[in-house]
Amino acid sequence: MNKQVKNVLLLVLPLLLGCGLIYYQYQSLTPEALQNIKTSLLKADYFYVALSLLVATLGHWLRAYRWKYALNHLGYYPKTQNNFLTVCVSYLVNLTIPRSGEVTRAVLLKKYEDVPFDKAFGTIVAERIVDLALFFLFVIIGFALQFDTLYGFLQTKNIGLQSIVYLSIGFLALMVLFIFIWIYAEWPIIQKLKLKFSGLTEGLLSVYKMEKKWHYIGHSFLIWGCYLVMFYIPIFALKETHQIGFDVIIMGFIFGSLAIGFTNGGIGAYPFSIALIFGLYGIPNETATAFGWLVWTSQTLLTLFLGLLSYLLLPLLNRK
Repeated sequence: MNKQVKNVLLLVLPLLLGCGLIYYQYQSLTPEALQNIKTSLLKADYFYVALSLLVATLGHWLRAYRWKYALNHLGYYPKTQNNFLTVCVSYLVNLTIPRSGEVTRAVLLKKYEDVPFDKAFGTIVAERIVDLALFFLFVIIGFALQFDTLYGFLQTKNIGLQSIVYLSIGFLALMVLFIFIWIYAEWPIIQKLKLKFSGLTEGLLSVYKMEKKWHYIGHSFLIWGCYLVMFYIPIFALKETHQIGFDVIIMGFIFGSLAIGFTNGGIGAYPFSIALIFGLYGIPNETATAFGWLVWTSQTLLTLFLGLLSYLLLPLLNRK
């Protein structure tokens, strides 16, 4: 497939999915429900929204600071401000093609701090692996707390425990097979990939080998703590959501995080997933929808603001 066509599809298909979900959600709401959502958003206490955005910005800064530990281990000492600005730009780019921001981040660090692209990108991949592990920790905690509710929902969809076990075993078997092939296979294509990604491997191993790995891991927990608090605070912005329990919040946080990767910046998918999960706990659809759109819109506006500002500041602060 032509590379240009592939890039267009990567941009357009998730966007179409997001727009489709917005249309579906809109069509499923009555005029009265739409008016209630509008009223809830107009009467929201935006002090809590601003506080949530402040926590989100702190999370971005912690991510930039954590990045220094991996880069320092490799012998590179970029300015924290440049790390922060490139992180903000990467989130902005992710609003176009999902996960394309990671490449942009490494490119910008190469441009402004002369860190080799493959090594910078390797440290970013390492971040994603650590972040994925922490996210799975949230998933385990959330599913353990809400097993009865979720299992009851799956049963209504004719998905039994046996099917879930088989799917899990199949996924684990594929993962083990992939790891075995990667380590032991002598196939030319595998050897070429290993050579190509040698710099990435160094970045991945940097977390394990770095002198301050516990600082790195500690910052990782702080980052995800910020993300969870960022999602929790807005419940106080709407009077209809004040009484939502933390157990519901953590499930909304999990599925909202997953939804972000399905469309451009989570457009459509994020509010839809929040409404779906909150609905399992008896929260009215219009209330859950209002909350989902409030969180997504405020975070997206923050991403746009910080990303554009950072893009302008990077060349200005690094003039030689």
